Amino acid sequence: MADKITEEQTQHIAGLAKLELKQAELPEFTQQLNDLLKMLDTLEKVDTTGVEPTYTVTDQINVTRKDIAEDWGERDALLKNAPDTSDGLIKVPAIIDESEDE
Repeated sequence: MADKITEEQTQHIAGLAKLELKQAELPEFTQQLNDLLKMLDTLEKVDTTGVEPTYTVTDQINVTRKDIAEDWGERDALLKNAPDTSDGLIKVPAIIDESEDE
């Protein structure tokens, strides 16, 4: 089994995740992290020999809205419709306001 997580480690992990935990919350979150480690230890014991990796749980691939173009190989034809292009991209006017704040 993995080493137990301490409250100090929980606070460090929270800091890395940019979360601010109150002292009263530390025991609960520390217990949750330790429970996760126990679950991972259990999963590590499962024999997965011969089991194919699962990348998706459905048979649908790249499902998009009906109005999305399906042929992405026509970039050049699509770029011909743009008023200005450069290096395979559509150029647009800059919208950054460079005026100073008053």
